[in-house]
Amino acid sequence: MQPLIIIGAGLAGWTTVREFRKLDAATPVMLITADSGDFYAKPSLSNAFAQGRSPAQLVSTPAAKLVETQNVTLRAHTRVRAIDPVRRVVTTSHGKFAYRDLVLATGAQAMRVPLAGDAAGSVLSVNSLQDFSAFHARVVGTDSSQNHSKHIVILGAGLIGCEFANDLAGAGYRVSVVDPAERPLAALLPAQAGEQLQGALAELGVTWHFGCTVRAVDQNPDKSDPALRVSLSNEVQVLTDTVLSAIGLRADTALAQTTGLACERGIVVDTALQTSDPHIYALGDGAQYASAGGRTLPFVMPIMSAARALAATLAGQRTELVFPLMPVTIKTPALPIVVAAPAPGLAGQWTSNDPGLWQFMGAENRQHGFVLTGQHTARRGEQARLVQV
Repeated sequence: MQPLIIIGAGLAGWTTVREFRKLDAATPVMLITADSGDFYAKPSLSNAFAQGRSPAQLVSTPAAKLVETQNVTLRAHTRVRAIDPVRRVVTTSHGKFAYRDLVLATGAQAMRVPLAGDAAGSVLSVNSLQDFSAFHARVVGTDSSQNHSKHIVILGAGLIGCEFANDLAGAGYRVSVVDPAERPLAALLPAQAGEQLQGALAELGVTWHFGCTVRAVDQNPDKSDPALRVSLSNEVQVLTDTVLSAIGLRADTALAQTTGLACERGIVVDTALQTSDPHIYALGDGAQYASAGGRTLPFVMPIMSAARALAATLAGQRTELVFPLMPVTIKTPALPIVVAAPAPGLAGQWTSNDPGLWQFMGAENRQHGFVLTGQHTARRGEQARLVQV
């Protein structure tokens, strides 16, 4: 019997394994990953410093335990070089493997902008536990390049940038955030909510540089600490120890594209998570969901829903994925936030009669989203019942 092969050992990959095993204990399953296969919660990467957690402490389940409990063959530290969809064969750095069905859970890549400067190569991003390990070593001073960082510049005031800013500032580091927008989370929050977050993080010690971008990262010409000089487009220069890029994610479609699968913003899948090949499926940060109007959804809750539906399909019961309302919790303890964003392009406006509650109202006075801040996050269930998806 040919196995079900899953490429990727993140939340999407391992959750698909778990859900599939609930329905089918007999079909062989192989999971291929470029890393160790250890399971960790990716959202924990942006709140580990304030909790004093090391990279090793973020691993919640070792790969060996998952192999045992889920009856899966793990090919760790293995690179996929090619997929032959006609012969249904995956070629890897450790051999070729035939499959019955194939699941792409390849995730997303951190976006990078080209920067000038002789230290542009020192800019880090965090999109995996391995990335976090390198960043953690730089910040706490356990790598060979420098001592303990006192000041971190973050590029991007989006969700990840704000979470890291809160986490690092809460752990006692000086933090500066650079973003071309006028306020944090400008693409997600109504203006007043963004201003609340800006003020809350400023009280924690975060310095904001809005309306500008980073042009260059150079070694400090004084050859002293801080080690880096960051030049902004508004002619301001900031001396810092470490630079973290958090400007967003882009679906990793490289493998899917070389296989000949349809790709746009992500790997195109139908409502049953099937790609343009009938034996290849995709989910997670790399998928472009028909069930979400052709959007990518780089959040936890969509992955959980998608994995359950896909597992049923792979077990022989084709299941159409229907996403429920999926509010997002933003991990900024300085100002807790819950967001249920309206669909892109939906006509309407944010309204508020309360400084901690905003409702997105559309035609016929129908509510299509909400934002809750501070103590009002406790009203999540109440507001969710009012939203018409």
